[in-house]
Amino acid sequence: MPIRNRLAELHPEITKWRRHLHAHPELMYELHETAAFVQERLKEIGVDEITPGIGRTGVVAVIRGKTDTKGRVIGLRADMDALPIPEQSGVDYASQTPGVMHACGHDGHTSILLGVAKYLAETRNFDGTAVLIFQPAEEGGAGGKAMVDDGLMDRWGIQEVYGLHNAPGIPTGQFAIRPGPLLASSDEFEITVTGKGGHAAAPHEAIDTTLVAAQIVVSLQSMVSRNVDPIHRVVLTVGTFRTDSNASNVIPHTAVMEGTVRTLDPEWRIRAEERIRTIVEHTALAYGATAEVKWTPGYPVTINHDEQTAYAIDAAIAVAGEAQVDPDTPPILPAEDFSYMLEARPGAFMFLGNGDTAMCHHPAYIFDDEAIPAGASWFVELVERRMPAQ
Repeated sequence: MPIRNRLAELHPEITKWRRHLHAHPELMYELHETAAFVQERLKEIGVDEITPGIGRTGVVAVIRGKTDTKGRVIGLRADMDALPIPEQSGVDYASQTPGVMHACGHDGHTSILLGVAKYLAETRNFDGTAVLIFQPAEEGGAGGKAMVDDGLMDRWGIQEVYGLHNAPGIPTGQFAIRPGPLLASSDEFEITVTGKGGHAAAPHEAIDTTLVAAQIVVSLQSMVSRNVDPIHRVVLTVGTFRTDSNASNVIPHTAVMEGTVRTLDPEWRIRAEERIRTIVEHTALAYGATAEVKWTPGYPVTINHDEQTAYAIDAAIAVAGEAQVDPDTPPILPAEDFSYMLEARPGAFMFLGNGDTAMCHHPAYIFDDEAIPAGASWFVELVERRMPAQ
């Protein structure tokens, strides 16, 4: 079945919701107006239950099918938060909040799921329960984990969970997915190197911290090129490098570097931390300095479950046609906290084409409203296929 006719009819209304959310972005967990807007729409729609405050500012809605003979429960997730980026899109509904914009399309994801709520509440053409998850703080705040930790899966008895994310560069309304790792883990590190400060004219009386830190940066890159199996993807980036001196004739006492490690392999996520600590500590020791690594775990690898990915692919083909669905898209190295939900329950994460637009997290990015009917139809198709009406 292609795009649902009713969702095509709802397209203008869903677009209006999306553009309202775009004009009023909020960050992380501070989604008070956004969550209130979602709850108001859900009340108007007539869902069976609305529960706010899950994972601090998340909202959970329940829609029951015409029957419930098998006790099946499917979770559908959308993220709601924006980014601290000044908008440069030029649209007439641009952000009214200085320095904040929906630069990743979460306004589109939220609106799509509201459209799904309206369709399912009207039709209820399924046997079981649909749980709609409106999540805060995907952008670095681990809102997915917060909702899981708040009892999301157990409290509502969710058995499978599905989500989507718009994808610039894929034609609007097309789909892309793969079983297994789809997005990377993302961990951060801070390295503090301590040497012995001194005068630049007398380096023999000091321990040159800048030199030691520079050697560490170079040695860390060799980890990727010489320790990691070439068929595995690991990216290591040292993004900042600063010392405790701003003078050109001073050997600093300390240097601090910060960076990130991304991988599609959970085993290599563990091994990378171990290898980084070894390289840092031993390189510093070789030059008579000391070094400390502060490791900050980020999001896990987003791993699609095989069976649920097959369901997701079938639903996408039903909506868009086989030629418009890539079932083996290459994995990418951004991170996504839907990974926590996929660790808690089997499920799948789908890319929805956003066309030839600026990339996510770019100040000129804009969500393509023409993708709304396809995204909403995919969610509906999943619910009705996984919980067919009796």
